[in-house]
Amino acid sequence: MDDRPDPFRRLTPFEVALSAPVGTSEHALRATVVGSARAALERSVLPALRTGSCRVLFSGGRDSSLVLAVATAVARREGLPLPVPVTAVYPGMPEADESEWQARVLGHLRLTERIVIEVRAERSLLGDVSVGSLARRGLVWPAAVQSQPMLFDGLGHGVYVLTGEAGDGVLAPVRGTPLHLLASSRRRPSRALVRAAIGALEPSTLARWRLLHGDGLHDAAPWLRPRALRALVRESVEARGPLRWDAAKRALMERRGSVIALHNIVAGAAEQGVTLSHPLADESFVAALAADGGARGFRGRTDTFRRLGADLLPDDVLARSTKARFNSSRWGDRERDFAASWDGSGVDPELVDVERLRREWLGDALPSAQFLVHAAWLATAPRTTRTTA
Repeated sequence: MDDRPDPFRRLTPFEVALSAPVGTSEHALRATVVGSARAALERSVLPALRTGSCRVLFSGGRDSSLVLAVATAVARREGLPLPVPVTAVYPGMPEADESEWQARVLGHLRLTERIVIEVRAERSLLGDVSVGSLARRGLVWPAAVQSQPMLFDGLGHGVYVLTGEAGDGVLAPVRGTPLHLLASSRRRPSRALVRAAIGALEPSTLARWRLLHGDGLHDAAPWLRPRALRALVRESVEARGPLRWDAAKRALMERRGSVIALHNIVAGAAEQGVTLSHPLADESFVAALAADGGARGFRGRTDTFRRLGADLLPDDVLARSTKARFNSSRWGDRERDFAASWDGSGVDPELVDVERLRREWLGDALPSAQFLVHAAWLATAPRTTRTTA
C-alpha cells in the first residue's frame, strides 16, 4: 500500500461531471504589496534565474512573451545566465503555428538558444503519453497535466521552468471594466460597450435566470443534466467576480479552479524533477497588480501588457489580438474511436447525458467535454493496462 501523500488536488465526483472545480478555496491572497507590479514580477523570476538552469515555456503568445522578456531583462541586469525558451511546435497544424510571433520576440530579445519540441499526436487526450500518465496518476484536472511528460522529459532533473500560466485571467479586464470605460469615454460609446456595462450591473439572480433560460450556457455543455447545468450556471455567475479591479484580482486567485489548476501543473512537473513556477500567478505580483489598478483598473488586456512591458517588447506583440488554437492536437481519431465503443462507464448518468456526450466526442469535441474522456477511460481500461502503462 502506498502511504505517500497525494501530490495532486482532486476534483469531487460532482466537479468531475462538470469537468471543472466550483466555488472558492480556503486559500486567501495575503501577500503584502511591495513596490509596483513590474517590480514584483521581476522579483518572481529571480529564484529560477539564480539557479543558472532557467527555462521558460514560450509559445509566442503574449503571456509567455512577457515572462520571457522580464526574465531576460533581469538576467542581463543581474549578470545571470540567460533563460532558455522551450517551445512546442505543431507540424501540420496551421491553426497552432506561432512561428512568426516566436521569431519576432526572440529576435527582439536577442536570444539565440532555444529548445524546440515537435508535437504531433503526443499531446492528444488518449495518446500514449496521456494514457501512461493517467494510468499512474489517476484522474487529474486539468487534463493537460497528463501530457506534461513530453514537455519535461528532455529537460533533465533539476531545471527550473517559468510559465505564462494564469495570464489569461490575471491580466484580463474585470467585470467592472466596461463601466469605467463608459464613464471615461469622450466619444459616443459603442453599443457593445453599453451592453457590456449593463451586463456588469446585472444582479446575480437575474444573471442566473438568463443563463438557465437562454441557449448560451446549455450550448456550451449540452450533455449536462439540469442539476449539473444549474451548478455550472451558479459557478459562471460567481466567477464574474467583484466590480472593483483590485477586489476582482484577489478573488480570481481564490477561486477553487485557479488554485487547483496552478497547483496540479506544478505537482505534475515535480514528479519529473522539474521545479515549475508561474510568475503571473505569484501572490506578490497579483497583489501589486491589484494595488496598481485600484478600483478602476486598466483599460483592457493590451493596456495592462503595455504597463508591464512596453520597454521590453514591440508594441505589435503587446497589442496582438490573434491566438493559436490547439484543439486538433488533443482530439483526433483515437479519441473518436474510444467514444464509438464506450459503454458509458465513468460518468454519472444522473448528471451527464451519456449519449449526448458520446455525440460530442464523435465530432470535434468542445474543450469542456474533453476532461470526461479521462474519467471514461479509467473506468473502462483493463486493469492490466492501468497498472502497467
